[in-house]
Amino acid sequence: MSTENLHNDEAREKLKDLVNKIDVGILCTYPTDQPYVHAVPMSRQEVDEEGNIWYLFSSESDTFKHLKQDNKVSILFSQVSDYSFLSLNGVATVSQDKARIEKYWNKFVEAWFEKGKEDPRIRVMKVQVDDAHYWDNKTSKLVTLLKVAASAVTGKKLDIGREGELNV
Repeated sequence: MSTENLHNDEAREKLKDLVNKIDVGILCTYPTDQPYVHAVPMSRQEVDEEGNIWYLFSSESDTFKHLKQDNKVSILFSQVSDYSFLSLNGVATVSQDKARIEKYWNKFVEAWFEKGKEDPRIRVMKVQVDDAHYWDNKTSKLVTLLKVAASAVTGKKLDIGREGELNV
């Protein structure tokens, strides 16, 4: 596996590509009264031009309660079908930005908020990414598996993918 650290625009573009391709990530918050992280699947609304990731969620959720105690988050994305993975850490800010709620409103979100866009529980979360690490392959899953098998049989190291830091 080769290393390819990306910076600035390239890093933001890679982050955006991976998050948009995978969509649902496991969002981890850090409750101060529990020994372990709290993890929930979350579908992103947008990755903006600065590399911030946006979500809609409920003020009645454990995630909201935990963010009031500690605004650090980690998000893990995994697309096993093509060996694409992303792990990131950042800081979340929460608002009730009506323009963002309007922008992100869709049928999927509507299922979570029966009172519609005016539901007082709706919160907007912006995750500002502090650091991120990715792993992906350069070829299809089948070719990657064949390269892994060939490496095991021959003992030769074949370049099966890339990984690196994303410095957004």
